[in-house]
Amino acid sequence: MKIDATYTFQADRARVWARLLDPEALRTCIPGCESLVAAGADRWTARLSVGAGPIRGMYTGTVAIVDQREPGALTLEVEGRGTPGFVKGSAVITLTGEGTITQVTVAADGQVGGTVAAVGQRMLAGVARTLMNQFFECLGKGL
Repeated sequence: MKIDATYTFQADRARVWARLLDPEALRTCIPGCESLVAAGADRWTARLSVGAGPIRGMYTGTVAIVDQREPGALTLEVEGRGTPGFVKGSAVITLTGEGTITQVTVAADGQVGGTVAAVGQRMLAGVARTLMNQFFECLGKGL
């Protein structure tokens, strides 16, 4: 499942970059995140409660920021397993802009399996887009 989106923030690239790398911002803004515990440099163990429609569940997994090219791009990798199945994905996040306007472009690709995929297949892209929009809306509030 591939999802692309662009978000505009009223802040310079350095501020948006710092917010993307802030573990507290990640914990607060990742939808359904109940805990985010450091597990190395730019890597965290996460516990999330998310779902697609009526299929909800707890997932335990990892969130990692890799391939950083400050302040222009990074890749966010997420992997988790839970009772309703598994989720694995990555998002290439690119920051562009001048002055106090920053545009963030996201190219995400993910796989979902198990009950959540079997039952909620038609809804998954919409749910994933909604979760991504919630994350970046939250991220922008802290700038």
